Amino acid sequence: MTTADVWSATPTTAVLVLADGTVIEGQGLGAVGQACAEVCFNTALTGYEEILTDPSYAGQIVTFTFPHIGNVGTNDEDVETVNMAAASGVRGAIMRAEVSEPSNYRSARHFDAWLKARGIVAMTGVDTRALTALIRETGAANAVIAHSPDGNFDIEALKQAAAAWPGLVGMDLAKDVSATQSYNWTQTSWQWELGYGEKPEGEFNVVVLDYGIKRNILRLLTDAGCKVTVLPADASAQDVLSRKPDGVFLSNGPGDPAATGTYAVPVIREIVDSGLPVFGICLGHQMLALALDGTTLKMHQGHHGANHPVFDRTTGKVEITSMNHGFAVDAKSLPATVEETHVSLFDGSNCGLRLKDKPVFSVQYHPEASPGPRDSHYLFRRFTNLMRARKGEEAIPEKDVVA
Repeated sequence: MTTADVWSATPTTAVLVLADGTVIEGQGLGAVGQACAEVCFNTALTGYEEILTDPSYAGQIVTFTFPHIGNVGTNDEDVETVNMAAASGVRGAIMRAEVSEPSNYRSARHFDAWLKARGIVAMTGVDTRALTALIRETGAANAVIAHSPDGNFDIEALKQAAAAWPGLVGMDLAKDVSATQSYNWTQTSWQWELGYGEKPEGEFNVVVLDYGIKRNILRLLTDAGCKVTVLPADASAQDVLSRKPDGVFLSNGPGDPAATGTYAVPVIREIVDSGLPVFGICLGHQMLALALDGTTLKMHQGHHGANHPVFDRTTGKVEITSMNHGFAVDAKSLPATVEETHVSLFDGSNCGLRLKDKPVFSVQYHPEASPGPRDSHYLFRRFTNLMRARKGEEAIPEKDVVA
């Protein structure tokens, strides 16, 4: 008996219904119910817990191309969202193989129980290679994922819901995952047998604008010598500048940068005009480009994974990076005052920029990784060197890993 025979004999308790009417059957996992979202695929081999707690995935259903997901369970240390009390950003998860019992000394909870607690609708038994190929051919699709233990589904109603969902273009999702009030961050990176450390003081006073920040970004800022204060996405320029920062960080986040930019871009523009060092990633990178009179566009399928090669024109090196974005900066729209510093070696899309006359730069990918390679940790050193230069101090050589 083949795997396909086993799957065909297994009762259907979950469905994925695409906006074009395609229905994909599987076995339900996690929360019971249904959710409308955009379906994307992620090619990372590890880090499913970090992926499913990344606020940048708000409004999306993640298809894992790696077949074995959930087999090392879950724990409280690998979470990336800061506010665990908030509703999950990611709307659903799609996997190929049935989830096995966890086999890892760090596991504290079965993946299924963890998904239920997070309110994430999931399904297994899906030919994820075929779904990935479909997304690559036709683009990221709007869809409904539904889980019902009794296997009863109103398919026509689900088709209508999928077709009616408006999609991510025009959606401001940062407001749903951002902090609601300011706070200080002091946690440092995880170390073997020691866990996470604490570092309440730092050489540089850095304000972070939270559009959907990940914990490991904050940890690497702390590691790099920053005393970190986090502000909500809708903080004003006065809120930022009144704290007399040495630098400002623009975080990752979900949704359409043009939509969030209606209130964030004027703030970013004022911060840039102040002359402060600025470092942005992901959504922060896109909205920085908008603040510099560039434009953004919706990508066909987006970039989601931990194996994306990027060329850094400032060093001549190639980095393997972690990415999660469905929008991109249109490099052709950037004014002459802006230099394109990084490009994707997959499709040539923009992956970084810097101002030629101000200490301002950003990248599209996730230099903090988690999950993913650590090739780009040097960017946190680049940021602190800009703050050192503003203080008249000597720069420290960039290294592959923050020290």
